[in-house]
Amino acid sequence: MPEMHVRLRWPDGTRERVYSPSLVLAEHLAEGTAYPLDDFARRSREALTEASERVRAKYGVPCGLAAASLAGIEARVARYAQGDGGEVVVEAVET
Repeated sequence: MPEMHVRLRWPDGTRERVYSPSLVLAEHLAEGTAYPLDDFARRSREALTEASERVRAKYGVPCGLAAASLAGIEARVARYAQGDGGEVVVEAVET
């Protein structure tokens, strides 16, 4: 199963590289696009859940790394949402 990463820039300028066990993340997030926090969280949740289910369909268990990526994203989004909010920029999609 092909895997991928996306490079993100969070509202405070912090950069992060996020893993997905499937290319499905690229169907939900576009390189060079800035997403409001809630939209980014929704898109990420849909994509990483779908990616994990693809792993489950192939190997019989969901992907723990996809779950970890999603948990990290949701924690950051919650932190920024309590402040001034802002946008998440998808700097690169790496396949």
